[in-house]
Amino acid sequence: MKSNPLIPFGVTMILGVVLMFIISFYGASQLGQPEAKSGTANAKPKEIFLSNCASCHGQNLQGGFGPPLAHIGGKLSKEQILEQIKKGGGKMPAGIIKGEAAEKVATWLSKKK
Repeated sequence: MKSNPLIPFGVTMILGVVLMFIISFYGASQLGQPEAKSGTANAKPKEIFLSNCASCHGQNLQGGFGPPLAHIGGKLSKEQILEQIKKGGGKMPAGIIKGEAAEKVATWLSKKK
C-alpha cells in the first residue's frame, strides 16, 4: 500500500499554523508593555522600528504579515504615517509605538520614497 504523498505537507501546514498562533499570542502579550520598549529619547528610528514593527513589516521594510514600507514615504506624508501608527487600521493595532518614538519612526518612514 502506498502512503499519501500529501501527508508531510499537511503536517508541515499544521505545525506552521500552531507556530503562527504561538507567535501571535506572544506579540499580543507585548502590546501593553511600557514606553521604554518603544525606545528612549536617544534610540534611533530604525532601532525602534526593528524592535516594534519588523515582525510584521519585515527587517528591510519588505513586508510580510503587514504591508511593505520600503517606499511608503512616496505614498503617505509624515502626518499620515503618524496617524496610522497612533490609530492603527486594518490588521495593525493602534499605539504600538507612542510619543517621541512614534514621531521618530514616522519621520524616518516618510523619507522612504
